[in-house]
Amino acid sequence: MTYDFIIVGAGSAGCVLANRLSADPSVSVLLLEAGGPDKKLEIQIPAAYTKLNRTEVDWGFWSEPQEALDGRRMYLPRGKTLGGCSSTNAMAYVRGNREDYNDWAQAGNAGWSYDDVLPYFTRSEHNEQADRLDAGYHGTTGPLNVTFAKQFQTPLAPAFVSACEEVGIPRNDDYNGANQAGAGLFQFTIKDGKRHSAATAFLKPALGRPNLTVITKALTKRVLLDKGRAVGVEFITGKNTTQTATAKREVVLSAGSFQSPQLLMLSGIGAKDELKRQHIEVKHELPGVGQNLQDHLFTGIGALCSQRGASTNYHLSAWRQVVALTNYLVSKKGPLTISPLEAYAFTNLLDPTGRVDLQFHFAPVHMGDDYTCDLYDLTTYPHTDGYTLLPTLLRPESRGYVGLRSASVADAPVIQPNFLTTEKDRQTLIQGLRRGLEVMEADAFGAYRLRIQTPPQRVSDNDLWQHILNQLETVYHPVGTCKMGPDSDEMAVVDSDLRVRGVEGLRVVDGSIMPTVVSGNTNAACIMIGEKGADLILEKSTKKANRQAVA
Repeated sequence: MTYDFIIVGAGSAGCVLANRLSADPSVSVLLLEAGGPDKKLEIQIPAAYTKLNRTEVDWGFWSEPQEALDGRRMYLPRGKTLGGCSSTNAMAYVRGNREDYNDWAQAGNAGWSYDDVLPYFTRSEHNEQADRLDAGYHGTTGPLNVTFAKQFQTPLAPAFVSACEEVGIPRNDDYNGANQAGAGLFQFTIKDGKRHSAATAFLKPALGRPNLTVITKALTKRVLLDKGRAVGVEFITGKNTTQTATAKREVVLSAGSFQSPQLLMLSGIGAKDELKRQHIEVKHELPGVGQNLQDHLFTGIGALCSQRGASTNYHLSAWRQVVALTNYLVSKKGPLTISPLEAYAFTNLLDPTGRVDLQFHFAPVHMGDDYTCDLYDLTTYPHTDGYTLLPTLLRPESRGYVGLRSASVADAPVIQPNFLTTEKDRQTLIQGLRRGLEVMEADAFGAYRLRIQTPPQRVSDNDLWQHILNQLETVYHPVGTCKMGPDSDEMAVVDSDLRVRGVEGLRVVDGSIMPTVVSGNTNAACIMIGEKGADLILEKSTKKANRQAVA
């Protein structure tokens, strides 16, 4: 099998690449996805999000024990189906902060400033409410549908926004516009009451193209190298059958922040000591592969609601789930049409005019008071009405790494995030809890608040730290493990054109290339990276084809 381009991973960036590259009928594209098709019903139902984790559409990774968290291993879900995490996430559409991207450019990554990447965000986007948002910041003709929740809203979401205003966090109806800071209602990748994943938006419209081949349940073993150039891949299908595909132009890794570096290392590209430890021949030494791992973290403040039926906990009983599902299937209305999240706030803890360092995710559901509720399993949630505010650490200092557990792709990589290993990270999260408690205690919640039940003790910093130890979770936004950087950065894995340093014909195009994590949910940024990556690839390929034609 020979193709012009081989893309490994049909996640958010991979689906974009498959669409944009195959738009040229003269180009042949192979897309390999380790998971299966996105046929699981729960993928399409927004509120069924928590029913996707720890199933066949989730890789279900776990971290190594976390020293700062008393040795806890953290659950790290990753999408394993067409659409990747865009098929299994909470659908929040968040771009991050303007200065996040300006930092990338100032670090030596030409073409990645906010002004450079904004056109790629707008190219993807079909925003249903663009006329209500900041002019010049939103697209209306792109394939990805973005919208406010329309079919259902709890009364708790506007109460949260008003509570934020009470404590000095201003209302902001467009956090993806001119200014990120403030509180408002989330926009989501939802269309007509159904999840609008990257697979739905980008891949499925392209599946009829004869020059695009998609193979699911195909686990890529390694990139094939010849004299310093990527020439193809080996992958496993069916009953452990190994196949080979050849790339005439480029191999593109879009397997995500855990598996793109794993694939590079399994192919002999990485830190020499790490490869030798697993008896892998060193094809190209690149010490930054797998380093620089970053993620967002949050913990919860939970309250019981005094008004029956005001929250989505009310719909969790078996009978009400049947009623809600029937309503959804018949009319695409009701509580199943919304994400588990409803509203947000972005703020700076110390300087209201500074770049945001804290995010509040607001969810109209509560998770109990005894720490036995599993965040990723709705069946463990109590059926009494309540709501939760989740203070989120946006700009972590702590850095971790991804390594190899063995020389086999069948073995999960070693994932060591080193969460909360810096004092600043710990203090930011503690102070974020204090700020969140101010919001939860505001008068705007007076008509709904029966009592705040978690953290159970909240007087001292130690009380709050104990709560963090009990309820901290990752927001599953891992980035940075194949970071982009200039030649002067010896830990950079790719250059500003996303080419793997020192290897011809090989790129990484996914969230792993971020030098630093963006200030907010990462899926929109990964889609943007796919858009820009496609342009970078096509520009080079066009120039090469023109040179060959002239010759």
